[in-house]
Amino acid sequence: MSEEKNTLKTLEYARSLVDVLEDKKAEDIVLLDVQGLSSFTDYFIIATGTSDRQLDALADGLAEHMRKNLRQKSPRIQGQPAGGWILVDCRDVIAHLFSPAQRQRYKLEELWNEAKTVLRIQ
Repeated sequence: MSEEKNTLKTLEYARSLVDVLEDKKAEDIVLLDVQGLSSFTDYFIIATGTSDRQLDALADGLAEHMRKNLRQKSPRIQGQPAGGWILVDCRDVIAHLFSPAQRQRYKLEELWNEAKTVLRIQ
């Protein structure tokens, strides 16, 4: 497969994960293209959940989507809702699910400000 087709396929994959988060009512969803800036992933998704319960549901929704719709094994998940930051490693896409306070504290969009913003859903 050509590199361009592979890149397009990865972007479609990332967009499907954004759709899951949007369906689960995540807030302020941002999709960043970190290709060329990161050696470990192609895209970051940053999203906010307004409660511990919602953060858990967002992570579970991504894992279920990967298993059922994409026929992939479950992603690696790090962090707990009570800590305000859950990282979901979906291979070529890493989702950062934050509480509002932790998102403000860590400011990943500023840290990765050289990344191209592909999509923002507020």
